[in-house]
Amino acid sequence: MISVEEARTAVLALAAPLAVEHVPLRHAAGRVLAQDVVATRTQPPFAASSMDGYALRRAEVEPDAMFKVIGESAAGHRFDGTVKAGQAVRIFTGAPLPEGADFIVIQEDVTRRGDLITLGHNIGDKDNIRPAGGDFSAGQTVTAPLLLRPADIALLAAMNIASVPVTRKPVVAILATGDELVQPGETPEPDQIVASNSFGLAAMLEGLGAETRLLPIARDTTASLKQAFALAKGADLIVTIGGASVGDHDLVAPVAAELGMEQSFYKVAMRPGKPLMAGRMGDMAMIGLPGNPVSAMVCGTVFVAPIVRKMLGLGIAEPEMHSAPLACDMPANGARAHYMRARLIDGKLHPDTRQDSSLLSVLATADALLIRPVDDPTRSAGEIGTYLLL
Repeated sequence: MISVEEARTAVLALAAPLAVEHVPLRHAAGRVLAQDVVATRTQPPFAASSMDGYALRRAEVEPDAMFKVIGESAAGHRFDGTVKAGQAVRIFTGAPLPEGADFIVIQEDVTRRGDLITLGHNIGDKDNIRPAGGDFSAGQTVTAPLLLRPADIALLAAMNIASVPVTRKPVVAILATGDELVQPGETPEPDQIVASNSFGLAAMLEGLGAETRLLPIARDTTASLKQAFALAKGADLIVTIGGASVGDHDLVAPVAAELGMEQSFYKVAMRPGKPLMAGRMGDMAMIGLPGNPVSAMVCGTVFVAPIVRKMLGLGIAEPEMHSAPLACDMPANGARAHYMRARLIDGKLHPDTRQDSSLLSVLATADALLIRPVDDPTRSAGEIGTYLLL
């Protein structure tokens, strides 16, 4: 067996960032910016009003001062003249500031009669003007890599970037194996269960930005597994679920080897998830996950998610660890790192009393994986524990 850290390093070595493609801005949300992009314009491109009011000269602002209104400036329709002494221009939010004006009095501080306005007594010093380039200037860079959020999309739109260079989505083929499995919606025989791992993993990886392909369930025969592997052709990564142990019905490893898989490792010193393997099959990276539902999902979090992030060009940063006090005493841990399902309640870590790797109901109520290192000694309530957010 190898350590979790060694296994993670080996998994990440199986893949590289994928190619760049250009997509319309409308379809760039949630994608990873692959190349720096540069603003093609300045925002705002002109000094603009931040309020509805009247544009005039600051030097003439004083209580009870009177001005003649000589025109109007609205968004998309600027006033073309010049504001001179004793003059004002009616202006609306977002409209260009007229030439000659350097101050905007908000409409609530003005009394208007016909074409004449009179200033009030509490105008203040704020000019209510948004300067040209106050948001960004032409040539300003948005730096890659960047997972594009809605706010980033809005910024790119304002920069007049219509086509966005993004990393191609990794195609991940997910293959559940086992005679005991049926698809959700089917009626299981007395000795069968409903396949769940593939759907949970697909949701996880699609949330990261991958494109997933759920392959038909492979039966515990060499012929069925070979056919399933053939269906995975063209994927960047194949994730198998189950059949990775050493029992008489665990055929994934020997069939994959027969098909040319170069195994990187087999077995990791962790629980849940010991019977994990990884390698390459031609152009595809391959990760073989355990069949127990929680084992598969935990290994998906610890190993599969990072390789997908690397393929997307987001780098190989260490997983973000958090810490919090333990809510209870804990016995010493053994020779495998233990990723325990836990809940954060009032800032404390509450590991579930049931840690069997088949219990999806426990995983579904957990919001953290409490990590017990190899040979971690006994711990008392109040000591600090390390965890991953789920």
